[in-house]
Amino acid sequence: MWVALLAAVSSFVIGGLWYSPMLFGKAWNAENGSPAAPGHPGKVFGVSFVFSLAAAACFGYLAGPAPGLARAMELGVIAGLGLVATSFGINYQFAQRTFRLWMIDGGYHVAQFLLFGLIFGLWG
Repeated sequence: MWVALLAAVSSFVIGGLWYSPMLFGKAWNAENGSPAAPGHPGKVFGVSFVFSLAAAACFGYLAGPAPGLARAMELGVIAGLGLVATSFGINYQFAQRTFRLWMIDGGYHVAQFLLFGLIFGLWG
């Protein structure tokens, strides 16, 4: 369970960087047409952390108790690119969102699950 908690925290770190003005924050806001809708930051971060923890726990379940680094990284690519980013792609097509926005959001999840793979692979 500690490894899933560490992986969930890692997704917050990479997400903070990914969506910051240093990386893709400005482009993400431009592609959405405006900054993120107002909402209580505590609720947004709290719910997001619960989702990240659930994703990390599910990843751990799929990876197994000691997946090895290569297998865990492979699973990270499969989950991030093959499952999450492609699912976003379907939704983004119907919502007529831009390819650039899909690259930003899908890319984050590829990076997130690769990081999960790194953490789970090194942990076991």
